Amino acid sequence: MALLTDDQRMLQETATALLAEAGNPAKQLRHWRDTGCKDGFGHDLWRQFGELGLTGICVPESHGGLGLGATETALVLEEIGRNLTPSPFLTTSVAAARAIEGTAHADRWFPPILSGEAVVALAVDEGPRHSPEKSALEARRQGNGFLLNGAKQFVVHGASADMVLVAARTAGSPGETDGITLFAVPRDSSGVEVENVALADSSKAARLTFADVALDADSVVGEVDGGWEPLSRALNAGRAGAAAELVGVAAGASAMTIDYLKQRKQFGRLIGEFQALQHRAAHLHSEIEIARAAAFKAAQLLDSDDSNAELMVSVAKAKAAGAAALAVQEGVQMHGGIGMTDEHDIGLFMKREVVLGELFGDRRYHAGRVAELSGY
Repeated sequence: MALLTDDQRMLQETATALLAEAGNPAKQLRHWRDTGCKDGFGHDLWRQFGELGLTGICVPESHGGLGLGATETALVLEEIGRNLTPSPFLTTSVAAARAIEGTAHADRWFPPILSGEAVVALAVDEGPRHSPEKSALEARRQGNGFLLNGAKQFVVHGASADMVLVAARTAGSPGETDGITLFAVPRDSSGVEVENVALADSSKAARLTFADVALDADSVVGEVDGGWEPLSRALNAGRAGAAAELVGVAAGASAMTIDYLKQRKQFGRLIGEFQALQHRAAHLHSEIEIARAAAFKAAQLLDSDDSNAELMVSVAKAKAAGAAALAVQEGVQMHGGIGMTDEHDIGLFMKREVVLGELFGDRRYHAGRVAELSGY
């Protein structure tokens, strides 16, 4: 990974201090899971994000934010992944913030995002797999506005959101990027039905049904039929961020496993002294470092508006998902029987990897994107 600037290092230390104290699996994730919280995260911690300025990393300075980029976002998300911190940072402060940047909705939503008072969700997928261009939810013109009809699923924090960014079709056919329009829909709008569900890692997502949801023209984010541009900004930022968080998940699981290898004895010896396990740990370390390099390269290319940014984002998401999957599998296996119990935190890393690996496209989706963008 490239050397960090003093400001980036300070940001990383701020995130580390906050999340290591408040965001460990036992104190945060387990608490909100075991109390049956409908949100799956703590609003007090979310407001702390705001107090420290973390919610404003992607918000321009002209709107009161830090005006930083994907590289700084990656530093925070890696710490979130390392601590399994439940929060709407990725969806709200990263993906949604990038979608509304430069639009009329920025004035309305940036202030509550900055303070940690607002949660914004992204409603894209309709089928069993991530495929944003296949959006078929209908937005039919009615007077000066639109009527929305259809459904979305896997809307992370959809039941907790104050506003949902909805990809709908105003023209064209499913499978085409032209004709998609992005709408800012208040979650409590008449005709929006919300089914809140718990995912494998106890985080929350929603299935949203839209039945004649009436919106005025001001709800359009960007241009009518031109929603692919703000949606792509959101998705690229979200995918790069998810890659960084997956690196954190991998690093957290690996650190927990290495610590166990240094403590557990078998046949009178520490199991970390067994060469076979040393080889597996070394291989895992290498895979995590490669994934980290890919995640930060993707972030840097996004920040510089490089023409290869989208390609590298898919490389990073695929590589980080693979490294995280390896890390949690090795972690559970090396912990032995206790790794299969809920009492030990290593299993929580596995559950988070499964969910985060699917978000914004899984490994196969992004491997296909790499091939497509490379001309195959």
